[in-house]
Amino acid sequence: MKDLSIKKLYYSISEVSKITGLEQYVLRYWENEFEQLKPQKNRAGNRIYTNKDIQLILFLKKLLREEKYTIDGAKKVLQSYNPNEEFSIEISENNETQEKDEVKDNKVKIDNQNLLKDLRDIKELLQDIYIKL
Repeated sequence: MKDLSIKKLYYSISEVSKITGLEQYVLRYWENEFEQLKPQKNRAGNRIYTNKDIQLILFLKKLLREEKYTIDGAKKVLQSYNPNEEFSIEISENNETQEKDEVKDNKVKIDNQNLLKDLRDIKELLQDIYIKL
């Protein structure tokens, strides 16, 4: 079996399947659905994935499986997708992915929740003022 702990330029579909935890047919289906996911093919016609392809696949997995986006919703999110800013991965020695920005994402979610609460409080205050006028 190949050692996936060494960063490579290209990965086969079976290696990407192991790295991402997705079945090969899912990867092929997503390739048809998402125009941004277009792995190159080698001389034999086999798909070869780059680290950026894997990064995109993991981002799609997060959108579709964790955040419960629909395919159409994920397509809209991908229009503003920047792999260098939003989501980065490392391939570790035990073939699992590690999300570097997980802590940052959690902080953003908490900040957004606090902002939403503050906006609701302001709305109630403005409604009270409007009623008194």
